[in-house]
Amino acid sequence: MGTTRVLVAGASIAGPALAHWLRRHGAEVTVVERAPALRPGGQAVDARGVAREVIRRMGLDAGVRAARTETAGAHTVAADGTVLQTQRADDHGGDGYIAEIEILRGDLSQVLYDDTREGVEYLFGDRIAELTQHADGVDVTFAGGDRRRFDLVIGADGLHSALRASVFGAHEEFVRHLGLVLAFYSVPNEFGLDRWLLEYQDPASGRSALLRPIADATRAMAMFSFPQADFAVDHRDIDAQKRLLRERVADLGWETPRLLAHLDDAPDFYLDQVAQVILPRWSRGRVGLLGDAACSASPMSGQGTGIALVGAYLLAGELAAAGWDPEVGFVRYEERMRPYVEANQEIGRLHVASLLPPDPDPNTGPPPEPDMEALTALVERAINGVELPDYAGVAT
Repeated sequence: MGTTRVLVAGASIAGPALAHWLRRHGAEVTVVERAPALRPGGQAVDARGVAREVIRRMGLDAGVRAARTETAGAHTVAADGTVLQTQRADDHGGDGYIAEIEILRGDLSQVLYDDTREGVEYLFGDRIAELTQHADGVDVTFAGGDRRRFDLVIGADGLHSALRASVFGAHEEFVRHLGLVLAFYSVPNEFGLDRWLLEYQDPASGRSALLRPIADATRAMAMFSFPQADFAVDHRDIDAQKRLLRERVADLGWETPRLLAHLDDAPDFYLDQVAQVILPRWSRGRVGLLGDAACSASPMSGQGTGIALVGAYLLAGELAAAGWDPEVGFVRYEERMRPYVEANQEIGRLHVASLLPPDPDPNTGPPPEPDMEALTALVERAINGVELPDYAGVAT
């Protein structure tokens, strides 16, 4: 058998991480990304528990740590700025609310791209236009007109995965809106932020505003969340998204007016529903899914990056261990990942529920007190609840 050829859709985090491990196991890897280049900035993402071990095994620990935001912790504040609660980055062994390894999504993507660019083919500004599976391969036609055959195709193209839609079914079948909307964009650091995140919450309305430092001390990241029972705004209609954000948070208070004043100048605005992806299977034939495309736990889980990194390690390792047989490799990857993913999806749902406004029905009564022992066990499963086999001896 010749070299296994794998096409990966998506060049954010999951795709380049998978490319790293596939290449290490001897595959020939092509990554296609519809954007013309890597997308800079973005939300701060975290690597906790077992995901930190994956980074170490990749040999990227120093590079990732050098690009961290170096956020010292978080202050929850009142509308007048009074600090109500403080959480530090070194709490819970660096795996707390603010993780020891916290990095902007775009910066982590850059580290992964720089690590793989010499041994992996990247096709920017292109996408899969058509895909046909056969017993011995997958014929792919790209939007740019090129036609090629691959042994395997992996979708790592996010919550709104085009590959998932074309092979598995429409988004509506698998994407579960959790009733919350999240927005963020960078602003000038005119707020005196110095390594500390500030968060303002309005429990009565379920809305929040947040300011966080980033590596560029002259800038900061503004974030908003608000309840929204239905979400029908197209994820590419930026003007409609900005209108929605203004409508929902204009009266929120705290620093909101100053943050909204920079909305139209933001080069990196993002708004989307907080959602999870629930699929009965993460593969179909020679096509598999990874990261948010397969099993988004939502940003409120705090573990999207961990799922992407751990999933990339296990998917590449199990495919190689199975001699690149997709029927065996995909199944073993999913068996190892599902309990870990499901724990993180539960964390995401619980976090959203804690942010939504209370039920106005007086007959409902207060919510039950959480079972702290069960919650602690769930958090441990969500951070460390997956085994990382040693694939170093797998034949390539």
